[in-house]
Amino acid sequence: MQPPFRNDDLDLEAAVARARPQLLEFLSHHPNWLLTTSRRFLPGVVLNGLDGITDHKVKVSVLLDLLEKAGPATWKQFAQSLCMECNLPLDLEILLLSSAGEGNLSQKQEAHTDVSAQSSVPKGFAQRRHCNNSVSDKDVKQQRLDSPEKYRHLLIDSICRRYGSRRAAGAAAQEQTQPLAFNQAFVNLVIQQSKASRLKERTDKPREGVAGAPKPEECADTAMKVSDLFRSVVPSGTTKVIFLFGKPGTGKTMLMHWICQKWAEGALPQFLFTFLFEFRQLNLLKRKLTLKELLFDLFLQPEDSPDAVFQYLLENASHTLIIFDGLDEFAANMDMSSSSKGGPTLTSPMSISELFADLCHGNLLPGCTVLVTSRPKRLPDFLLNTVDLLAEIWGFDHEKVEEYVSRYFHQYSFKEQAIAHLKNNTKLLSMCLIPALCYVVCICLEYLLLKHQMSVELPQTMTQFYIKMLLIFINKQQGEHAGGEEAQLNCNRKAILGLCDLALKGLEDKKLIFYVGDIPEHVKEFASLHGLLTVFEVKTNGTCPEAGYAFVHLSLQEFFAALCLMVSKRVDKNYLKKKFSLKSKWTLKNEAKTEFMESFHIFLSGLSSKECRTFLMLLAEKDEAWVQDKQDTILQSLKKLAATHLTGPKVIELCHCTFETQDLKVAQHIGSLLNFKYEFKNFRLTPLDMSALVFVMNSGQHLTYLDFAGCLMDVDCLEVLAGCENVEHLSFRSRRCGDDFAAALSKSLQGMGSLKKLELTGGSMTAEGMTNLVQASSQCLQLEEINLQDNRIRDLEVKRVMDLFSRMEKLKKIDLSSNNLSLNAVLLLAKEVVMCQNATELRVRYQSMKDTVIIYFSAPSGKVPRSLHLRWEEKKEHVTPTRHVKLCLQDCSLSSQHAEEIIAILQSCPSLSEVDLSGNKLGDEGCSCLLESLTWISISKQLDLSQNHLSVNGICSLLKSVNTCQKVVEVQVSLCCETAVLRFTADREFASLPPREEPVFSTDDQQNGDENQTPTASKKIRLTDSRFQASDLEKLCAVLKECNSISELDLSYNHLGDEGLLQLFRFLPNLKMLSSLKLNDNQISLNSVFFLAQSLSTLEHIKTMNLSLGHMQVVHLTFWERIRVRNTSRWRSSFLAHPKHEAKGRCFRLKDCRVGPEDVTRLCHILAQCPQLTEIDLSGNSLSDQSIERLLSFLPYLCHLTLLSIRNTTFSPRCMVLLINSFNLCERIRMVELRSSENAFLHLGASTRSQKTSCRLTDCAIGQGQIDELCRVLEQHGWLAEVDLSRNQLGDEGLRCLLDHFYQVPVTCSLNLSHNRISQDGVLHLIDAFATSGNTTEVQVSLCSKATLIIKFTSRDDPRKILRLAECNFQPEHLEKLCLLLEKCTGLTEYISSNNNMTVQAAERLLHSLRKNPGPLKISIEEPWVGKESVTNLLELAVQACGNITEITICKDKTLFQLGIKFPRCLEKVESVVSRLHLYKPGIKHACFYQRVREKCAQLQELRWSHVELHNDEAEMLVRILLPLPELKKFGLTSSSIMPTGIDYLITGLQNCQAIEELNLGYMELSSAAIPKLVLGFREMPSLKRLILNHNNISNDGCSRLTEALRNMHYVEEINLSHNNIGDPGLMNLAAVLLEMQNLKRIDLSGNSPSPAGGEKLMEALAYCKHIEELLLSRNVFGDRTAVKLALCLPHMTNLRILHLQNNNIGPAGGMELARALVVCGLLEEISLSENYLGEGSIHALSEGLPCFEHLRKIELSWNALGDGGARELASALPGMEKLKMLDLEKNRIGTRGATKLAEELAKCPEIQFIRSGLQMQIFPAPIRGRVWRQKAASSCTERCLDALSSSQLSR
Repeated sequence: MQPPFRNDDLDLEAAVARARPQLLEFLSHHPNWLLTTSRRFLPGVVLNGLDGITDHKVKVSVLLDLLEKAGPATWKQFAQSLCMECNLPLDLEILLLSSAGEGNLSQKQEAHTDVSAQSSVPKGFAQRRHCNNSVSDKDVKQQRLDSPEKYRHLLIDSICRRYGSRRAAGAAAQEQTQPLAFNQAFVNLVIQQSKASRLKERTDKPREGVAGAPKPEECADTAMKVSDLFRSVVPSGTTKVIFLFGKPGTGKTMLMHWICQKWAEGALPQFLFTFLFEFRQLNLLKRKLTLKELLFDLFLQPEDSPDAVFQYLLENASHTLIIFDGLDEFAANMDMSSSSKGGPTLTSPMSISELFADLCHGNLLPGCTVLVTSRPKRLPDFLLNTVDLLAEIWGFDHEKVEEYVSRYFHQYSFKEQAIAHLKNNTKLLSMCLIPALCYVVCICLEYLLLKHQMSVELPQTMTQFYIKMLLIFINKQQGEHAGGEEAQLNCNRKAILGLCDLALKGLEDKKLIFYVGDIPEHVKEFASLHGLLTVFEVKTNGTCPEAGYAFVHLSLQEFFAALCLMVSKRVDKNYLKKKFSLKSKWTLKNEAKTEFMESFHIFLSGLSSKECRTFLMLLAEKDEAWVQDKQDTILQSLKKLAATHLTGPKVIELCHCTFETQDLKVAQHIGSLLNFKYEFKNFRLTPLDMSALVFVMNSGQHLTYLDFAGCLMDVDCLEVLAGCENVEHLSFRSRRCGDDFAAALSKSLQGMGSLKKLELTGGSMTAEGMTNLVQASSQCLQLEEINLQDNRIRDLEVKRVMDLFSRMEKLKKIDLSSNNLSLNAVLLLAKEVVMCQNATELRVRYQSMKDTVIIYFSAPSGKVPRSLHLRWEEKKEHVTPTRHVKLCLQDCSLSSQHAEEIIAILQSCPSLSEVDLSGNKLGDEGCSCLLESLTWISISKQLDLSQNHLSVNGICSLLKSVNTCQKVVEVQVSLCCETAVLRFTADREFASLPPREEPVFSTDDQQNGDENQTPTASKKIRLTDSRFQASDLEKLCAVLKECNSISELDLSYNHLGDEGLLQLFRFLPNLKMLSSLKLNDNQISLNSVFFLAQSLSTLEHIKTMNLSLGHMQVVHLTFWERIRVRNTSRWRSSFLAHPKHEAKGRCFRLKDCRVGPEDVTRLCHILAQCPQLTEIDLSGNSLSDQSIERLLSFLPYLCHLTLLSIRNTTFSPRCMVLLINSFNLCERIRMVELRSSENAFLHLGASTRSQKTSCRLTDCAIGQGQIDELCRVLEQHGWLAEVDLSRNQLGDEGLRCLLDHFYQVPVTCSLNLSHNRISQDGVLHLIDAFATSGNTTEVQVSLCSKATLIIKFTSRDDPRKILRLAECNFQPEHLEKLCLLLEKCTGLTEYISSNNNMTVQAAERLLHSLRKNPGPLKISIEEPWVGKESVTNLLELAVQACGNITEITICKDKTLFQLGIKFPRCLEKVESVVSRLHLYKPGIKHACFYQRVREKCAQLQELRWSHVELHNDEAEMLVRILLPLPELKKFGLTSSSIMPTGIDYLITGLQNCQAIEELNLGYMELSSAAIPKLVLGFREMPSLKRLILNHNNISNDGCSRLTEALRNMHYVEEINLSHNNIGDPGLMNLAAVLLEMQNLKRIDLSGNSPSPAGGEKLMEALAYCKHIEELLLSRNVFGDRTAVKLALCLPHMTNLRILHLQNNNIGPAGGMELARALVVCGLLEEISLSENYLGEGSIHALSEGLPCFEHLRKIELSWNALGDGGARELASALPGMEKLKMLDLEKNRIGTRGATKLAEELAKCPEIQFIRSGLQMQIFPAPIRGRVWRQKAASSCTERCLDALSSSQLSR
């Protein structure tokens, strides 16, 4: 194979041509010498005529032409004379002498032909010597050149011996044993160049790839030859630094040796001297050197005159090449930023780092060329700014692999078989792209083919190849007679282990070269014999060199080091984990801790594979468990690495490690930790990298996302990628991706069976590449999206491409944005898209930064697209989806000339949904042409013609389209915003209309002639922000007059003024279907306000009028729907008539308008004439007191008014009094509400009949001083039913004053004084008044954050007297005073105290105080100590009460202690009771307490204890004293703790409760043994009505026993056995008993475990319970069968009020039957069907029946997969449900449309309080007081729902 340099002889003509410009310049200064010399070589005749040439340059040029034409011999003689006689520049002299073939450089040299190889002129040349110089001058020059020339020849000979083809015999003998030395003929490497300028610009930016390298995407990387490395790209005299990096094994060192060899052969004539230094040898230097010592002592000493040679080197530095190989192997610190600060001198000794840095900086030997190689690692900072050429050695490509293998096997007959074997194995071929691995593979393949030519099985991983190579080398040397692999390993184990130790110690000590003393003799012999170590001279000074040893390749040393860890008995698991922990290596950017361990972790991973286990066992002499334990340690460490955050290169390293393990489970685990998403940015990927990546991806079961951004990648990588079966999303982003890349990718696509999304963006692909790619993609039927953004596709083959797209059944989207498509291509694309059967949208938009071209596709016809909403599921049997195409051609520079073409495109599509032509240049002409054809174009949604330079004439054309095209329902125009949009109806009635040639205009007579005629669709016209003036209205009205079906007209943001408003209202009678008119911001004045108010009287169809003259003027009128009169052709007397329609309320709103008293008077006079005016809103008008007084004076004349609102107006104290006094001005006022002194609302009734009235003055800063005047006004009217003065500033004194007024006259009133800064003293004063007042029935006080204070008065006799005190923070003195006050309260019926700091002693004192009540008294105390006191202590407290106890409730979880007391007519004195108790001795006191309890509780009727802990004595007291009490009717013991013996004793005691009516033992966890005893007790309870045994683990047997007891209990009304373990047997026994229970009203069996069969039996029995009211059967999984059976039985349950069936596995079938049957239960109040799967049909049936339920309060339908269709059906039934308070639709599939419809209809439910919808966000709108709306939706849906709710009755 030819080397990269051309080795032909220099062509003389080419040499002369190169030298001529410099030669001409030099000789033009010495024309006389040239003329004289030329006479020696040329005939005199030829020189005649030169004397006439005066220009020296011209004369010299002519002479040079003559010499060249004279022939090569003449020119060579002339060149030799010129060099010897003149002081020429050295590079010119060398070129001339080499061409002449004589002199000191007369030997033949091969020179590079590239002009760029020439360097600048060397320094220090004197002027030319005259031709008469003496011979001695020439001798001096010759002598000056002899020493350097002699040294140059010495260098050439030395390099030829070291690296050339003429090697010493001894070295040649070792060639066959050097495994990685590339002894075969050199094969060129693939080198990619990057721009070094980018490198210098990016020194501070982080990179994922090679540290110090620019981002591959930003570099114009090009393939280059070795000769290109030395092209001169820097000014003369400037040092040139070339940096080559490459991965291990890519041939960097071999390439340097080859360059040296080629220089020695004369192929690099631009260099006189070449030096090669290896960093691994420089590591051995411990002393400092001068530059001279570096060059001569460490490389080659001159034979003589070293100073002269060194001086010559300095003078000719630009002709010197210095190579530094293996920078990554340098162990010392290379951060030499300060190396040149001191100004280095040639005699100054420096470290290697300093010498290297100063050479690169040009501080030493300036002008030389420095060539550096390294593995990929971070460069020293100083190199980042000095590198002039950066290139990467890639290794081989497929071509070069084949060439290398062909040369390797050239002597074998199976050469072709070897080549074919590699070609057919993608993994092997990927390995061979690394030259070192290629050699290893060839060694193994050679060995195997020689042994087994027919069947060859090669290793799978790099580690396995290295093991195989080692075994092959041993086998080759020892032969077959040495036995098998096991025997050979046993024989050489000691040497191998010694070599492993040497390798590991070297890496740990950063040592790559070893001396003789470092290596044991047996190891050295073994390694040298098998070619594993190489020997060479090591020079550390000028003295005698030493012998050095090194592994033939650093990767081999890493392999043996990794092997050492796996087989050494000294290495435990912790040390192994430490060595394998690569976090520091992968995360530190400045310097890695393991610089020489590039492949170490990969070998460790490979050695952990199962395939290597036998080899390790043999070498370590250990069993399988020992080896596997170490291997598992590596695998676990590998898994942990995957859990960290990894960048792209780290992921690739991880994949390499995983590939080496060949463990599928590890690969699956790592893939899952990487989240199946692989992103790689700005670094090079090799086919070997891709093989490792594909291995990990294919190992898992999940689909993956693969993203390559700016990554260098050959097409070979794509071949590997073709085998990736699990890639779902594949993305490439790189300018390198052109047509060739697309073609290669096309071949790989078919292998990716799971690919759904393909992206090839930011590339350089043209239309040709795209066509090829699409051709291949069309075979990938699963592909859904193709993104080809930002390429160079201008004019694609539209028809062919669209034809290919149409074949891809699952395709959804094609993105061709940013490809500079021509307008022609876009129009062709539009034409094809609308014709394509599966295309649904084309979106094109040209912008300055990016143009958008996207095509969307739908699912194949005949199948419902997955993107369609659930509404298709509702009625899919009736709906056949139609393809609707959306066409968007924005900013495409379309003009009127394109109008016809656009029309043709639009007409060719039968079903367009939207057409967007905005941002073009169609103008009036183009738009008019398009609109004239609108009738023959099918558009279902909208046409956008915005930003098309329309004028008023163009707008008129738009408006005419309303008449000519029936499908147009809305026109939206704004000249200022350049908006022009037409919207269409999608109703089916227009789909069948035949095309017509002329538009048909219907007259009124024609419209009324046929009652069955299809109604005309209402139209919406919005002509906003167009600067229309009154003068423009005539033209607009002329067009609008033709369309009498306009329902909404919006002329906002124009300049109509008062005149235009008046003119428009004259035109309004022509718009007979108008429902809304907007004229916002039209510069009207107050005069127009009066005119508009007057129109309420003249135009009776006006429904509401909203006016505002604020910052933004508002004029919005809505109209009632008018009724046609049969058999007449016109509306009755047009607009001014009084048609027969039901009287409806009307509303007038005027906001933000400055009106004075006179204006208010005028306005009120006008409004008083308006019929049916029910609401007036005058908010934000800054009304004065006088204006409000005049307004209120007109209230009696506004006969129909129901609401007067004045908001956002600051009211003075006088004004507040005026508003309250309105009660006395108008008898129809029902409520005056004043909030925050700014918002006032007056509610009026329809008549003056006596009704409840109320006054609410909240947050109005009312203090004590205003109370008297306020009360005087209210007393004139008579006290109201409600007075709300909350959130004011009354304080204690204000409270006293107010109470004085209230107690003077008898009233029935509720007084709210919350949040008025009332203190404990104020509360006590209130209680004092409460105790002595006869008309106060209830006081409720709370001084916490709620600050509640409510007083209820009554003028009638009311036996109730209730005092509620909560969180009043009473101190002891307050509590004492409270008790004294309560002693005076004789009629108290209920006292509730909650958290008032009342201690046990205070409670005892309180009970003593409450003793004067004639009737029953209920006392409730809620304090923390209740939960801590024992039952005995609480009973001791209870008996302190006066009177007889009728109820004891202890609820410790709520810290509640409650007593019911009935007072006898004569009470025993408390003192006597206390003294009597104290008389007893301690022994007697206990029995006396029992006696006291028996006496006090003789009339006990209710006993309820919850969450108590009963000790044995307390249980005994309960059983012996309390339960046998004769009047006990209700007993409850729930969630309480009691000993097992105690529970048995308790159940036995229940047998004494003969009068019991209610028994609650819920949450008591009764044992199975307790149930029979309980059943015995039931026999003694003939009056039992309510039995509650929930949460007790009752089984089937227990249930059966209970049912037997229930058989004789005929009064039972409630049974609660919920949340037990009752199955079918127990349920069936219960069902048998239910047949006889005619009084049963409530049954709860929720949370048990029956089957549908048991459920059916239960339903059959319940049909006989005709009085059943509550049926609670949730969480039983009854299923459809039970639901159907229940549906059959429901007609017998006419009294049913509550039905709970949530979580019962009821599907559509059962749900449908149940919903239909429920209509017979007209008394239903609650329905709960949550957590089932009812389906839309069931909801529809339920919705139809909902209006029948007049009493329904609660509906629960959460978790039922309810969609928009079902929500809309449900919503339609809601308005008639006046008592509905709660609707739960959580966790359904309700979208925006369904939620909006629900909100609109729920607004009509007056009692709704709690709404929960199945969307994703909770919101609580402020306007809805006391109600909650919970919904989960996007913000747009939320806004719509809130709008619907806030505009509803919910705001009341």
